[in-house]
Amino acid sequence: MDPVQVFKTLADETRFNLIRLLMTHDLCVGALAKRLSISEAAVSQHLKSLRKAGLVRGEKRGYWTHYSVEKEKLHELAELLGDLTRLQPCLESVCIKKLNSKIDCQKEEEKMCDCKCQQPEKLKGKPEECTLERIKECHGDQEHPCCEDEKDSKE
Repeated sequence: MDPVQVFKTLADETRFNLIRLLMTHDLCVGALAKRLSISEAAVSQHLKSLRKAGLVRGEKRGYWTHYSVEKEKLHELAELLGDLTRLQPCLESVCIKKLNSKIDCQKEEEKMCDCKCQQPEKLKGKPEECTLERIKECHGDQEHPCCEDEKDSKE
């Protein structure tokens, strides 16, 4: 399952409303069209997108195909969102440049650092020119993380 594609599919208001209707009732295209006040052709097109995303399935019953939600897919999406909310941020109060060199976190942001604070709006001058108050404001009780590199190289 490609979650981005599924979310894009659900981002359409009509498709989202189709899912909501189908959560409580298995319905055919005609019934869905009537309840949503749209054409059967439009419902069919939306159902095609939902089927392609793996969110609904159709079951032939006599002359009609009744659609239902693949609830397991929605559970998977909910679990994915839950996992996202439990992700821990990279180490707090650590310069992104240092962080990248240690644990390769958010590599694309490496260019952002160039030995500046994570909160550059609070940085006045070069890191070594920061007052103790500024360092504490930016980084808590730690030393300025960008200055540690310079200290390490001098020792």
